[in-house]
Amino acid sequence: MSIPEPTPQVKALKRVLKVSRLNGWSVAIFAGLCVLITLFIGDLLGTLIGLLAVASGWMEIHGNHKLKRRDPDGMKWLVRSQMFLLTVMLAYCASRLGSFDADSMLANLTPDMEAILKESGIERADLVPLVHKAFFALYGGVALTCLLYQGGMALFYRGKTRLVTEALSALPVPPAGALPPA
Repeated sequence: MSIPEPTPQVKALKRVLKVSRLNGWSVAIFAGLCVLITLFIGDLLGTLIGLLAVASGWMEIHGNHKLKRRDPDGMKWLVRSQMFLLTVMLAYCASRLGSFDADSMLANLTPDMEAILKESGIERADLVPLVHKAFFALYGGVALTCLLYQGGMALFYRGKTRLVTEALSALPVPPAGALPPA
């Protein structure tokens, strides 16, 4: 007797469980490490952003656990975790983009850096537009990447909600109370 092919609903559930577990733990661990680094260097805003990102990872892990307990509300947690992280990251990028200070940047040049600039034929005044463009490119790139990734993840979870809900309602109640591993 052959094992029947899983339905699209069951495939969607397994995929969502696998993706949300991997993504949730990745966000929580990476953000947790960033919190430790920002605490070490004394960056309070970075620490706050890192803690909020850890909270987003926890939200995704929580949604994954709800789905494993056959609670379709887990999908809401998954979508909201992505939207929360997107909001946090866009707010951070906006705060950074608004914080560029040319005078502070020039004050942080070391004598060695100034010697290298002089050897290269670059004046201090020429450096400001270059650093300004790099600064905006960096934080603009981070914002765009987050918009695409977190937005894409939110759309992925939102698009799978109906299939996952159908799979959860169609599954027989397992004797041990847990879904098979994803």
